[in-house]
Amino acid sequence: MNEPAATVRANLEAALADAIERVKAAASLADLEEAQVRTLGRKAPLSRARSSLRDVPDEHRKELGRLANGVHAAIEDAIARKREQFEAAEVARRWELERLDVTLPGDAPPVGSVHPLTRTVQELVDIFIGLGYRVYEGPEIELSTYNFDALRTPLEHPSRSPSDTFYIEGRGDEVCLRPQTSPVQIRTMETQDPPVYGVMPGRVYRRDAQDATHLAGFTQLEGLAVDEGITMGDLKGTLVHFARAVFGTTLAVRLRPHFFPFTEPSAELDVQCFVCRGSGAGCRVCKGEGWIEVLGCGMVHPHLLEWVGWDPERLTGFAFGMGIERIAALANGIPDIRYLWENDLRILRHFRGVA
Repeated sequence: MNEPAATVRANLEAALADAIERVKAAASLADLEEAQVRTLGRKAPLSRARSSLRDVPDEHRKELGRLANGVHAAIEDAIARKREQFEAAEVARRWELERLDVTLPGDAPPVGSVHPLTRTVQELVDIFIGLGYRVYEGPEIELSTYNFDALRTPLEHPSRSPSDTFYIEGRGDEVCLRPQTSPVQIRTMETQDPPVYGVMPGRVYRRDAQDATHLAGFTQLEGLAVDEGITMGDLKGTLVHFARAVFGTTLAVRLRPHFFPFTEPSAELDVQCFVCRGSGAGCRVCKGEGWIEVLGCGMVHPHLLEWVGWDPERLTGFAFGMGIERIAALANGIPDIRYLWENDLRILRHFRGVA
């Protein structure tokens, strides 16, 4: 091989060696791009060696041309493999930074729970549904006819005073916010034939000063049973079942005589204090009485049956009514029923998950 051909071969081999070293030395994609320019660019050693092929005799030009192409391909292959290494490393780095481990539990969004009052209503209603009762509802804005007259409440009764009842402005004493769910009993008896076994939950409103045991707006549940042959014994048995379902079977229950215009005879249902167990000694829950008043009840007055056109000689019945806030407070040891309406998250979280 003559001298020009030998020189070109040496330059091509040197260009390949130089390119391989530069590619190996590249520490980043930017370094690799610079190495590519310096080894495959127009001013690179390989380009100069190729340009000198014109000085090589014809019998050696073809062989050196194939060698030049081989050197070019080898450099491109080395650059491509190095680039793949950088790209794989970058993907691995990003995957480590951004990966989502689906095997770990996610951040659960905050989940609400049933309000303790709603839960109490549901539990009480379930007790009476288990006894065969149905649920009835009525309007919260009520006619005085249903709210007072039908319930044997005379004009001079304190509950009819504007200081006790919210009347609708412009309607005198004809329309009011119901202070009890008792009107639902009258509406129920008006719209169906006996017998009736029903409970009536709902909101009621009274002009009470709000304190630990009173609210201007609260929740009430009343019950009504009218059929042939119902006695005071049926009333007591029903309420004893209710009280033991709510407060437990170990507490004593008693009926204490009372007065309500729409029942006769009437009574209050008391449950033995679940804190002092009836001793009353220094107990702040029952205030030393040993008993806790739970609800009012009694036998339906014949006036109510006559009002709806039912025969009081053939039919008898009993009714009862209770404040849901009071039941919820007693059953859960809450000292102030206002806590149930203040929406304090600490109180609400306390009842989360309670069956």
